[in-house]
This record gives sequence, structure tokens and C-alpha cells, in this order.
Amino acid sequence: MKKNFYITTPIYYVNDIPHLGHAYTTIAADVLARYKRLRGYNVFFLTGTDEHGDKIARTAEKKGISPHELTDKVVIRFKNLWKELYISNDDFIRTTEFRHIEAVKEVFLKLYKQDDIYKGKYKGWYCISCESFWLESQLKEGNLCPECGRKVEKVEEESYFFRLSKYQKKLLEHFEKNPNFVLPPTRRNEAIKFIKSGLKDLSVTRLKLNWGIPCPIQKEHTIYVWVDALLNYISAIGYPFGKEKFSFFWPADVQIVGKDILKFHAIIWPSILMALGLKLPKIVFAHGWWKVNNEKMSKSKGNVIDPKEITEKYGVDPLRYFLLRELPFGGDGSFSTFLFIKRVNSDLANNLGNLLNRTLPLVIKYCDSKVPYPDKENNDEIGIKKRAEEIISQLDEMMNTLSFSKALSLIWEIAKLTNLYINKSAPWSLAKDKSKEGEYRTVLYNVLDSLRIITILVFPFIPQSAKKMWNQLGIEEELEKQILDEESIKKGIIPGTKIKKGPPLFPRIEE
Repeated sequence: MKKNFYITTPIYYVNDIPHLGHAYTTIAADVLARYKRLRGYNVFFLTGTDEHGDKIARTAEKKGISPHELTDKVVIRFKNLWKELYISNDDFIRTTEFRHIEAVKEVFLKLYKQDDIYKGKYKGWYCISCESFWLESQLKEGNLCPECGRKVEKVEEESYFFRLSKYQKKLLEHFEKNPNFVLPPTRRNEAIKFIKSGLKDLSVTRLKLNWGIPCPIQKEHTIYVWVDALLNYISAIGYPFGKEKFSFFWPADVQIVGKDILKFHAIIWPSILMALGLKLPKIVFAHGWWKVNNEKMSKSKGNVIDPKEITEKYGVDPLRYFLLRELPFGGDGSFSTFLFIKRVNSDLANNLGNLLNRTLPLVIKYCDSKVPYPDKENNDEIGIKKRAEEIISQLDEMMNTLSFSKALSLIWEIAKLTNLYINKSAPWSLAKDKSKEGEYRTVLYNVLDSLRIITILVFPFIPQSAKKMWNQLGIEEELEKQILDEESIKKGIIPGTKIKKGPPLFPRIEE
């Protein structure tokens, strides 16, 4: 029986068009989803959009359109970009959908009935940009938001509150018993420090806000956008109405978020789940940011990078590869075209692309365009195959902790070993000596088989390029239906298979 695997991205706020940061998170989730499918899992991959709140209402008003018109326009941009980036999500949820709205109302009622939500009065500061409430002690000098640095507004109004403080002890106990609950460790430590500083009950409704889900207790109130948004992870799989799909996939195996929304996902979200009597996600992973000139991307700073511009110029797979290879997934990095081109030329063009592009012409020239029958294997060939088998178990460990850069480094070991092997064996010289026909056939067979293994391993990262490699190797079985295990590594490419050479996969970027 297949194991289930449920992975989510945050749902993206639609007050503006998608940028490189959105692409980074979604590509990472896609890579993990594709990898788990290769490993034989029954995967459910969710992404979507967060469409309520003050910010959306004000942005729409400035543009002279309704909030609904604004969200419809921006959502299309997200959906189109995900198609262009080969994102393989199984569902796309919008918080304006009926299935979500009804679920949020039902959850609110449940928490109210069990006294986890109560009515009170809110006094404090509110940041429209972050949709966040802050204590005066948390503000930067000049009444500025501690997150985005913008001016906050003083708010005093009737509100419903969630008893966040009630779950402080239980939350700390969960962190203690589950060291991998929040990753990487730096983010886990941040979350624990915040919890230990003392959790205060959370205002979960707003007055005088028309663009949001009406509170089912008192219609003048609107449910706070962050509570509404967080519930998408369970509303999308049927909670609380369709328990079959929900029980099949919950709890989520991995929830990927940016480090700027750690508090909501590592503190508020698990507390709500505890109040509902539901299991907590296995891993919440808060990754770092891609910066430009060491500054966070921001529309106001004019330094936002459009992923579409990069993919139109250089291709989708090079961008997917670069984002997950260049730096550890938990940290921050500075994006530059120079680094991008350097990495793509070094790894994709000079290493993997070169290996494929120089092997296939030899097979065409000396083996009638067919995978040759190998002769006796020597220690070099056995060594490459053995290392590939070892990498499978190591790769699983890397992928399960979202160490994408290390995983790619492992895969590239096979490409490097194979390049060394072909250089040392020099099949182009062996082919000129008829007495060494068995040797050059063996060398070419083993290089082709290495390319088969590499193609399966890189498929989650660079899916379209991997499909092209698979097609050039002439393998008829569908790449997506391969199961990545030791047996598939040992299987070997079938001799006699007709190869189909195509144009170079990763031409060098000459800039």
C-alpha cells in the first residue's frame, strides 16, 4: 500500500503580482512533491491564494475596481506562472471559494462554542501592510511596524479573541518532543524564544471591514485575514465536512513558508489545531529570502525580480536548478545574473550537458545509434554503479530535511564520476582498434546507463530537461512513472534501444 504525502506552500497574498520569492517557495515544494512521487508516495500538493483583508480592499479602491475584480486578475497571474514553471500542484485553493468560506465559519463556531474564542475589546496598533496587530513595546521608533517598517494605525474596537495564551505550555511541550517540528533549527529557536516571552490572546475579528469572511456569531465583525488564511490547509482537503480525504492526508508532512511568516505557522497555526483537537504538521520549514544587493525584494524599493523575465531569456529549468543549488534552503542569498550564469554554465552546460552531448554522437558513429551490448565490467564501472546505489539512501535523508543544495551536490557526484570515467576510458580511441570493440561498447553502455540514472534523479529539479534527456536516450517507459529505488538503479538501460540525439540541452550562456 502506498504511503501518503501532503505538502503545502503558503497561500500567496494577491495585492500584487508574483515575484521570485513566490517562485522560490513553490519550486521547492514542487521538487519535493515530484521526488516523493518518484519514491512511490501518493502525493497531494497544495498551493493557492489569500484574497481577503484590508490591504486588498484598499488596493482595489485605489485602482477603481472591486476587490473581487482585483483578486480574479492577480490569481490568473499566479496560475499562469505556475504552469510556466512546471509546478505540479494537485489543487489550487482560493480563500474566496465557497468550500473555504464555509469551513472557516464552521471552525470559528466550534472554537466559540468551546470557549476558545471569546468577545472582548482590542486596544493596540495595526499594520495594514502585514495585516498584523502589534503591542506598543514591539513597535520600531516612530510607531513603525517591526516587520515591514511602515507606519501603523492605532485601533480600539470590539473584537473576538482566540485564547492563544491557553496553548503556550502545550506548544512548548510539542517543540520539546518533536525537534524537527520547525526547521531549520535557527527558526525553531526563534519560535521557542517567542513562545517563552509569553503568548497573549489573539484578536481574530475586525469591525468595519467589508472584504472578508463575516463572523458567524456577529455579522458586523469580519474574521481576521490570518485566521481565515491558515485554515486553507485543512479546508482544501475537506475539513470539517468531508472527513475521508482529510483523514487520508492529514497531518501535513511538510508545510513550506517564508521566514517572515514563521510566527503565524509555528505558533498561531499549531495552537488553532490543538484547539480543534487535530494533529500538528510533521514539519514546518521556514526558508530564507533571495535578496538583491543584500536587501529584501520589495515593490517600494523597486528591486523585485520577475521570474518570467528570467525564464523567457534563459529557460525554466536553469532557474529551478539555480534557486535550489546555489544556497542552503534555510538561509538567505543574494540574486545576481552573474552568479546565475556562472552556475548554469558550470553545472548544466559544462558538466551534465557536455556528458550527454559528447556521448550520443559516439553511439551514433560507432554503435549504429543503438545502446551497445556491454562486455565484462571493470572496477570503474562497478564503482559508479555502487556510488549511485549509496546515493539513493543519502538522497532520501537530504530531501526529507529539504537540503536541496546538498541533494543536488550528491547527484552531481555521479555526473562527475561518469565524466572522469569517459575521459579515462577514451572510447573514441578504443573504437579505432577492432580488437577493443568489447571495451568501447562496455564504456558507452555504462555512460548511457549513468545518464539514465542521473535523468531519474534530476527529474524533480529540472523536469522538462530530464524528459528531453530521457527521450534522447530512447527509453520508452514514461519518466514520471519510474520508481526511484535500488532495483531501478541496478536495472540497467536495455541494449539495442535506439537513441534519438537532439539539440544541446544546456547551451552555454555567452554573457
